[in-house]
Amino acid sequence: MNDPLNRSATLAILDLYNGHPNEGMRCIRQLIEAFSLGSGCSISYDIFDVRQKGEVPDLSYDLYISTGGPGSPFEGEGQEWEKKYFDWLTRLLAWNESDHDYPKKQVLFICHSFQMACRYFKVGTVNKRKSTSFGVFPVHLMPHTGNEVIFKGLTDPFYVVDSRDYQVVQPDFVQLKKIGAKILCIEKDRPHVPLERAVMAIRFNDYMVGTQFHPEADAVGMSMYLQREDKKETVIANHGFEKWKRMIEHLEDPDKILRTYHHIFHNFFSQALLPAISYAG
Repeated sequence: MNDPLNRSATLAILDLYNGHPNEGMRCIRQLIEAFSLGSGCSISYDIFDVRQKGEVPDLSYDLYISTGGPGSPFEGEGQEWEKKYFDWLTRLLAWNESDHDYPKKQVLFICHSFQMACRYFKVGTVNKRKSTSFGVFPVHLMPHTGNEVIFKGLTDPFYVVDSRDYQVVQPDFVQLKKIGAKILCIEKDRPHVPLERAVMAIRFNDYMVGTQFHPEADAVGMSMYLQREDKKETVIANHGFEKWKRMIEHLEDPDKILRTYHHIFHNFFSQALLPAISYAG
């Protein structure tokens, strides 16, 4: 990585979609291609089917992305694929903590993977929401996150695509301090709702960060997807016409999801691969 502008980088994508059709992988591929073209640092990648095939990468990759996925973050308990996934994470931690192993490996956990990482690091309570969170929402930065590189260029609040049945609440501040982790942002304030706000992103350590939301969500593609008649009918049936209409409006606003889409993945790739940008947290 001495001269990343004239080299290739390798990326392992841990696919937790469990075989379900999704837009996330298309968006991730699109973001990889955009960064490679814009930076001159070509990223090649391999995909590992974690939940269906029990596949996990070795430690030879430059960086890692662990995706979102359907269902409960607890459904893998006792299963071989989850044991392999947590073993991969343990080995990666050991590599990054070693004084002898270089270069260090950056990891981004998304949604389902974020919930599993929170279980692994024991930094809060992971539980089922009273109702599904689905839509475009503002999230609020914590006061100490001004130097967080993956949020560089975003405002406070910034807008995200959220789609989940589970959440991370009741953070364990003793454990967070013990492992050197920081809560980066929390969900929108709802004074009329007597529920604790969920944690929306955590930097677990200098090399591992996770988001509860979907930073890969492509606003244009998602807007087209939600305007398909079958998807429109599904959203309206489950969440109402006004929710569907607001989502379309937010997706088409350049200061909302488009801004998030253009910044977080670019910042993540940059801190991992370009020497001019480093984590300053």
